[in-house]
Formats: sequence, C-alpha cells, structure tokens
Amino acid sequence: MKWINTKNNRPVRIKDIPEMAMEDLRAQIIKTCRDGARVISFFGMPRGPRTAVYAVLADDEASRLYLASALVENGRRYPSITPEVPQFHIFERELYEDTGIMPEGHPWLKGVRFGHERANRESTMERYPFFTMQGEEVHEVAVGPIHAGVIEPGHFRFMCQGEDVHHLEIQLGYQHRGVEALMVKNFRRSGIHLAESIAGDTVIGHACAYAGAIESLTGVEISRRAQSIRAIALEMERAAIHIGDLGAIANDVAYLLGNAVFGVTRTLVINTLLALTGSRFGRGLVREGGVAFDFTPELIKEFIEKLAKVYHDVNLMGEAMFEMASVLARLDHTGAVDPAAARDMGLVGPAGRASGVDLDVRADHPFGIYRFYPVHKRTMGSGDVFARAYMRYIEIKQSIDFILEQLDSLADDRPLLQKAGKPAPDSFAVSMTEGWRGEIVHCAITGRKNEIVKYKIKDPSFQNWYGLAYAVRNNGISDFPLCNKSFNLSYCGNDL
Repeated sequence: MKWINTKNNRPVRIKDIPEMAMEDLRAQIIKTCRDGARVISFFGMPRGPRTAVYAVLADDEASRLYLASALVENGRRYPSITPEVPQFHIFERELYEDTGIMPEGHPWLKGVRFGHERANRESTMERYPFFTMQGEEVHEVAVGPIHAGVIEPGHFRFMCQGEDVHHLEIQLGYQHRGVEALMVKNFRRSGIHLAESIAGDTVIGHACAYAGAIESLTGVEISRRAQSIRAIALEMERAAIHIGDLGAIANDVAYLLGNAVFGVTRTLVINTLLALTGSRFGRGLVREGGVAFDFTPELIKEFIEKLAKVYHDVNLMGEAMFEMASVLARLDHTGAVDPAAARDMGLVGPAGRASGVDLDVRADHPFGIYRFYPVHKRTMGSGDVFARAYMRYIEIKQSIDFILEQLDSLADDRPLLQKAGKPAPDSFAVSMTEGWRGEIVHCAITGRKNEIVKYKIKDPSFQNWYGLAYAVRNNGISDFPLCNKSFNLSYCGNDL
C-alpha cells in the first residue's frame, strides 16, 4: 500500500509522504476505502505551475491515518473518485473550486461556497446552476440568504410538489472569510485567536484542534492537568450546545415547557464555564502549550454543584419530553437519513451516530486526556429527528459524567502552560478533535523556514450540510425548520 501511516497529532516529514500520479492516487484511495478507511481531508496546495494534492484517510478500527499525495498540472482532469467512493463528493467539489483540477464524471460538480479565492472567477453566485423541476404542481420556495434573527447568511431553495419537498439545494459562501489564508499569514501572532473564531459556537473544539496541530509540530507534550482542563471545557461546550438544541427543537414542536427549561439550563452551563475562563464560550482558555486558567478547590466545588443540578434538570425534562405523545408525533419518522446513505455521504458527529455511523474521534483517534479516560460510542439506527434529538440527550449526560470524573481525579502536575517553540520544518501534522457537531480536522504543513505554508480546516458542517438536504426529501416543507434544528449546522464553519 502506497501510504505513510501516522496517528492523530503525530507529524510526518513531507519527504516521507508518498507522491504518485493522480490516477495512481485515485486507485489507492478507492482500494483503501473499500478496505474500510474513510476520507477526513482532501485538498490541494499550489506548487508553481502544478498543485500538490494531499489525501488523508482514517482507519478508525486501528486508530491510524494514511497520507499520500499527487503532483498535478494546473487545469488537469482526472476520473472522479466519487462514483466509486461517494463520501468524496464534497471534497472533490471543493478541490475543483479551489484549484480548477476537474474530477470528470462527478455526479454533482457544483460550487461549495463560492469564495473569493476560487479558481474559476466566472463561477459566481449569480450563475449558480440550481436544480430545476417541471410540472403543474411544482413550485420553488427560496429562503435567505438574509434570515430573521442574527444567524449568518445562507440560501435554501426548495423544489416542491405540493407541500412535499422533492429536493433542497443549499448555497453557502456569502461570508467566505479566508480563515485558512489568515492562518498562514498570521499564525505566529494570532493563530489561536483565529482558531477560536472559526465557528463562534465551537470555540473550544477548534482551539483544541489548532493547539494540537501546533504542539505536535513543536514537540510540546502538555501536562495531564492541562489536558483534563481542556477536556472539561470541551465537554462543557458539548453539553451547553446540545441543551440549547433540545430547547430549539422543543420550541419548533410547540413544547414550550421544554424550550423554557432547556434554555435556562443551557445558561447555567455557560455561566459555569464563565467562572473558569471569564468567557461564557471559553475564549482565552486553550493556548498553544496548555491552558491559561486553573481550577481552585472552590471552583471545583461550584462546578460539581452546578453540574449536578444540570444533570438532574436535563434528565427530568428529557424524560418528560421524549415520552410526550404530541412531541413524538412530530419527531418520529421526520427527516430520516438511513444508515447506508449516512455512510455514503460521510456524515459525522451526532447526526451520523443517530443514523448508526459509529464514529467518535475521542474513541477512534483519542487525543489529550481521552487517551487515558476512554469515551464509549453510542449510536441509534432510525436517523430521524427523534434520533438526532435523543443522541443529544444521551451525550449531555455522558459529558457531565466525564466532567465529574475529571474533577474527581485532576492531576497535580505542572506547568499548565509552556512555551511552544518553532514548528518543525517541512512537516505535515493532522490534528483531530470531536467537537459537539462532530469531527474537526486541522491539517498544518510547514516549509523550510519553520513557517506554516498551508493550513486546511474541516468543520463537521462541511460534510453534514448535504445530510440536511437529503433529510428533508419527501417531507412536508413545514418540517424543514425542525430538520434544520436537529442538524444545527454552521454557515461560518463552512465558509472558511
């Protein structure tokens, strides 16, 4: 097999990554994926008149990552991988949009985000080739890009026959912020601050992924106590957002008691995180080389008391909500994604686990303190709104149990924060974290002068947006808000 094997947060030298013709890389990808691997990153990096295409595959059973590359002439075409390995569909679309290297035979070769750095300057939002339908009862419903409230812009176009949705097309990219380019330009001065801003609701998840990449490249091993504090914050973030999502789902089915209770409970979680970090979203905690804040005995006591109340309230409200006939009538069989489709699309996180896809970076590619305190994966099979909501309910309680376990066994080693030196030259690091939406992947490539020359980010929304489009098919258009809340994907996390 023409791959180099590595692991999460274990860098390799660029010269050790096998380089082959694009056709050979394609053949290797197809063979390895048929043997059980899956794609976690696939992107191009300019190299003069050519583009270096990197493929990163994950063998979850063995907790291993496989890396290989191809050097491709700019504007070159190659047979698409997607017809053989469907999970590549979004990665190949992005590669084409960014580099102009065309995957011939791709079944849905459209723009991913239409950012300012696209290869084809003629491919603009105004020229987007929307799917169309014909028929007497066929009509289109356009929503966005401007929405009520304060969410980011995104356009949804529904192709409906009567009240039933035949197809949903999602067009993003209205705020393509160029975060990856900024990472290359400003990583020494503000890399961690950029990481915290990739997706405002995933501050800890992306900051941990960035810190892991930098620490692996600089050879820093942070203390056990710092690892535990990071994991506590990551699980607090997971619990807080999941609780908020349950409240939003309750609101969409007019279960106002659940909306009120979950809303109050979420506030209790983020205010408890505020007591540790000075920020309700955990900004300023994770830093390259460790963490900037520590637990005192008084703070540990406060966390235990507050989380005990959160656990009790979530458990009580969850039991009531998921036994309510009127709630179940709206959640059951709505927006279902079957396991085969979920695997083909490459769904990750709770959305994937609700459809039987048993992926969790904390268990499959453990990082930080999770290497010593394993997390057991939970899955469901129905893949509907009920399953995606109930997965959140399960994971909230699992996260609180994990936090309490960490608070009971915090190591007393130091330092909490140590200086990270210069990254190793000519190296490639993959850092994976299980954020609350799912798998976060940061890939960092360094040059000869210890500088970062390429930084590639994959937010879980990147893979899961198409899952939402699939879920609403053959459902009533009035069920879209409910399906949307059950995925709760990020516009800005996609529009990097």
